[in-house]
Amino acid sequence: MSDELIDLAWMRLLVEVDRRGSLSAAAEALGLSQPAVSYQIRLLEQRAGLPLLQRLHRGVRFTDEGRRLLAIAERTVAEVDSLQRSLRAARRRPTVRLATDYAFSSLWLIPRMHAFRQSHPEIDLQIVATQRLGHHWREDADLAVAFGTVDEFSARGRLLMPERVVPVCTPALAARLAGNASALVQAGPLIHLEADNLSPWLDWKTYCAGASIGAIEQDRPGDLRFNTYALVIQAALSGQGFALGWLGIIDQLIDSNLLVVTGQTVQVPERGYWLVDGTDSPAARLLATWLVNETTAPVAAPP
Repeated sequence: MSDELIDLAWMRLLVEVDRRGSLSAAAEALGLSQPAVSYQIRLLEQRAGLPLLQRLHRGVRFTDEGRRLLAIAERTVAEVDSLQRSLRAARRRPTVRLATDYAFSSLWLIPRMHAFRQSHPEIDLQIVATQRLGHHWREDADLAVAFGTVDEFSARGRLLMPERVVPVCTPALAARLAGNASALVQAGPLIHLEADNLSPWLDWKTYCAGASIGAIEQDRPGDLRFNTYALVIQAALSGQGFALGWLGIIDQLIDSNLLVVTGQTVQVPERGYWLVDGTDSPAARLLATWLVNETTAPVAAPP
């Protein structure tokens, strides 16, 4: 291979193809079109003089030669990213990047961000939000708040909020129950949070079993389904049905009576939101301490 083959942009492209498993997914991650990525791979293979990828029915697989080049690319990209993080940390005004999911960032963090900024005006806080935290989050962030189990995070994280779930709706919709929580599943549409695979959190089926209020039918007519929790809560706030509310995340909405609790709390103590450290910069430690203090502050018990 010629020296001109070793190009950082190409290396990053190879790394993303390996991580995502397909050219289209790598293109999306890099903000490129799939044809542009295919063209870059073909050009790289032409310069190498041999194939680097095997095209499969779904996705791609590296050839032996491709694996050799990928190993070089992974080391180089990791070193460059590490240098960039070091340079960023050395700036006079430190920046902390926090990786988390849409629910925590939109419903818990953003309403409280001003408090951290007032306490630490010298620190820039940047949020990297995704549906679920990926394995490579440390390349983009200094620390993370992630939802998961004790098996996933206890060795390298601290539990901020154990999973505690209650059904919630608007005060007007709650009036249909007349204090009868067991009538919940018949009183109106249920709002579901869908997961790509097996649900990593309580859903309506597991909540009803834990609360001993009976089973629910699959594919109930009139129920609503969303793939992000912020949309679930937005639908509940507009009176479109009953949602599952994660205590700790939606406390402010309950305290302001925008949503009311309509059933008992179901807890999963070994699961919840974890603080996971990445870098050990002074600014990241300040943010971590603030997150711990904010999430462990006393809160009122649900009705």
